[in-house]
Amino acid sequence: MKIVMMGAGGVGGFFGGLLAHAGYDVSFIARGAHLAAMQERGLLIESESHGDIHVPKVQVADDPAALGPADLVIVSVKLWDSEAAAKLIKPLVGPKTGVLSLQNGVIKDELWCREFGDSAVMGGVAYVATYISRPGVIHQIGTMQRIVVGEYDGRESARTRFLHDALRHAGVASELSPNVRRAIWEKYVFLVGLSAATTSMRAPLGPIRSNPQTRAFLLQLMREVVAVGRAQGVDLAEDFAENRLEFADSLPESMDSSMHHDLQGSRPIEVNWLSGGVVRLGQKSGVPTPANSAVCDILALHAAQAS
Repeated sequence: MKIVMMGAGGVGGFFGGLLAHAGYDVSFIARGAHLAAMQERGLLIESESHGDIHVPKVQVADDPAALGPADLVIVSVKLWDSEAAAKLIKPLVGPKTGVLSLQNGVIKDELWCREFGDSAVMGGVAYVATYISRPGVIHQIGTMQRIVVGEYDGRESARTRFLHDALRHAGVASELSPNVRRAIWEKYVFLVGLSAATTSMRAPLGPIRSNPQTRAFLLQLMREVVAVGRAQGVDLAEDFAENRLEFADSLPESMDSSMHHDLQGSRPIEVNWLSGGVVRLGQKSGVPTPANSAVCDILALHAAQAS
């Protein structure tokens, strides 16, 4: 099965690199200095869970048309880059090509279904802390690395089984889910809370969870996501936000969000898809989302400036 990673950054470079190292047919779409470094020196993954892995020769291009049709396209670009990515990958997508987005949020697959049809789109969610440390090099923070994949109709397909088995063979903790929509929402609850709190407060998780006022705000952010998800028909426990707050207490004090890093680097941020997605879905479902609305208001000037 021919796999193309649309995006060779932290997520795409890490998981795609592991699959390529394990011998699978993997190509990458990259650009700029990262593309040039991969063409010249291959891809290096600095990993606490796998050790340093060097893939000396990788198939990489900036033009997807040069790679030809794929069996599976895995998308990991930032959400604000989705429209452009959808246009770019059209030459890769044939009648039987699967499209899997490992992007953040729960409204991510609306675009992919609109562009390529419901039957092409698989559901998935990735857990990993990675970034491009320098061109051609992906650095992993910590040892967490997990992917959940499944079809939205709950069936086990040949493509989800192949990817699941391939990921496991590559050393990735992979799970085949009969309810991948719930799995995506489970990550969304914590992701929205962490991203919204750290970015609006300009602080890592430790101080936020230690201060009673900011801790309560973090919990309220996640409670709103749970309420919206349940109103949308997602099978989330009523106390799932409290469960995620306990999970937050187990994480390092320095834990931060990629959205906060993007804000600090004056890069576009994903607030319109994270807290903004909660607000929009809450309006449709009649669920109030004052905390997430406040985050959208706080970050509106930066979101508009950076987009």
